[in-house]
Formats: sequence, C-alpha cells, structure tokens
Amino acid sequence: MDLADPEINVLIEEATLRLGELNAFSLYVPDINIYIKMHILKEATTSSRIEGTKTEMEEALLKEKDIEPEKRDDWNEVQCYVHAMNYAIEKLESLPLSNRLLRETHKILMEGVRGENKLPGEFRSSQNWIGGATLKDAVFIPPHHSEVGGLMGDLEIFLHNENIKVPHLIKIAIAHYQFETIHPFLDGNGRLGRLMITLYLVSKGLLKHPSLYLSDFFEKNKTLYYDNLTFVRTNNNITQWTKFFLVAVIETSKKGIETFKAILKLRDEIEGKRIINLGSRIPRAKELLNHLYKTPVIWPEAVAKLLEISVPTANKLVSDMEKLKILKEQTGFKKNRIFIFREYLELFQK
Repeated sequence: MDLADPEINVLIEEATLRLGELNAFSLYVPDINIYIKMHILKEATTSSRIEGTKTEMEEALLKEKDIEPEKRDDWNEVQCYVHAMNYAIEKLESLPLSNRLLRETHKILMEGVRGENKLPGEFRSSQNWIGGATLKDAVFIPPHHSEVGGLMGDLEIFLHNENIKVPHLIKIAIAHYQFETIHPFLDGNGRLGRLMITLYLVSKGLLKHPSLYLSDFFEKNKTLYYDNLTFVRTNNNITQWTKFFLVAVIETSKKGIETFKAILKLRDEIEGKRIINLGSRIPRAKELLNHLYKTPVIWPEAVAKLLEISVPTANKLVSDMEKLKILKEQTGFKKNRIFIFREYLELFQK
C-alpha cells in the first residue's frame, strides 16, 4: 500500500477528523454511558445480521420468553455479542488487546449458541473454509490450523509494534483484514473481527467511549465489504480495502454525531416540554426516562420494581407517558403489555 497515495491521505485526514469529532461529542454528551448501551445493542444486531441472524433491535430488547421459539437462537446470538462486547471493553482497563483477550471474548460470544461445540475460546484445530459446501468448492481457504497460533502471535505483535509508523486507522484496517484472512476460530470470526476494531480504537485512546461501530456500514454495503477483503487476497493489493475502511469510519462517525445530536434534541423536547405537566410525578418520570435511554422497552411491573412504587401507580405513570406520546403499547393486549420508547429507538434504526 502506498501511503503517499493522495486519495489515501485525504481519506486518512477526514477519517481522523471525523473520529475526533465523534470522540469529542461523546465527551460532551451528559450521562454518555446511558446511550452507549444502545450503540452496543445496535452493533450486536447488525454484526450478527451480516452472519445471517434476523433479530432486530426491537426484538433484542425483549425478554427471551417474549421471543417466538423459532427466533430464539438468533436472539441468543445477539445477547451473547452484547455480553462479549461489554466484557471486552471492561477488560481493556486491566488487559491489553491481545490473543488472550480475543479468546476470552470469543468464549463469551459463542457460549450457549449455535457453534458452541466449535471450540469457544480456542483457536481452531482443524481446517475451515469460507463459502462453498466443501473445501473443493470453497471461495477462500484460510491458512492450515497448524499455522494459526504463529500467525495470531504475529498479528498481536503488529498491533503493539510502535516502530511501525503508520496511522492507527491504517493499522487496524490491515489488522482486521489479517484477522479475517487467518480466520483463527471455527466460528464467530466475522463478529469478533469487527468487535476488535472498536477494542483497538478504545485501547489506543482514539475513542474514550466505545461509540464507533462499523457493522452498520458493512451490513449496508455487505457485497462491497466481502469483495474488498477478497480483492486483497486475490490481487495482493490492500489499497482498495483501506479506502473502503476509511470511508466506513468517515460515514459511521458522521452518523454517530447526528445520532447524539438527535438524542439531545429529543431529550430536551421531552423533559423541557412534554413532562412538565406531570406535576409531582415529574421526578419519577425523569427516573423512568433515564432507564428508557438505556433500555427503551418496559413493562408496568418492571416500572413498579424500578421506581419502588405500587403496580397501580406504575400503570398510571405509564399511561400518562403514553398520552404524552413518549411510550407506545406494542402488543395490543390488555394484560402482559409491553411499552416501547419508539421515538428514541428509531434514532438507532435509521
């Protein structure tokens, strides 16, 4: 790859600028961790969807008992991704981005879901392939399993080698390609490889909070995503992949900033205009809203438990917030009703 390529240089400059703006904005937003939970859920659903699951964010927010039986495997995969991401981000405070962390995260990612019999948390000990029914008609055959340990060791060294003087965004673009090409696990490589991007950016201080997730861009441009990775393997040219990756950072950073702006606008509108007529119930309404920003699906019984109030009082508060068009009843049932903070949820579905 020619780092003197004018187009690469222009893209690096803009990607770095946009990522910096996103990071600054995440530092400006009050109670940022409330909203990060929804960013992680969006990443979990879109990254899993690239691999074929069909769970939407709205479904991922529900309890397992409320998911149709035929959809529960997909739902569980998304939940495991959320747990794996949260675990990895927390672990970064005491453990560097390393093969150890990747293996531990992979174990959580694959635990109790399809693929749980494919060595969760361990590098593969047999050959795998991408595309096709067998090795004979595979689109791509990764390196032999006997080489995986050494190749992943090289990748870890590459990630931390300060003598390699390239921008961090270039380094993680290359590292993501290398990870997906090595395909070190029997399953879950796509999801873990995309998760690794966010972990790297946080570990290097480019992001204070895990607010950039590229899976939405990759999912919307799925064919280009795979084609650009394949082009490196077939033509030994990583430039086009790097350009695609940098555009993904630019566009995702822009979208992230717009989402944060929309969140603040909605928050001001609801708390400054809609709930002011609730009188003595305003404090409880605000407390419930803070919960809804993290998990925009609620049940009256859960409201009662959360706010330590009676179920009738909780039902009254939920009813008031429904009249204010903050909550919307989802099921149409008279019992076991589920309410969604739809305006907020839709900000993450655009």
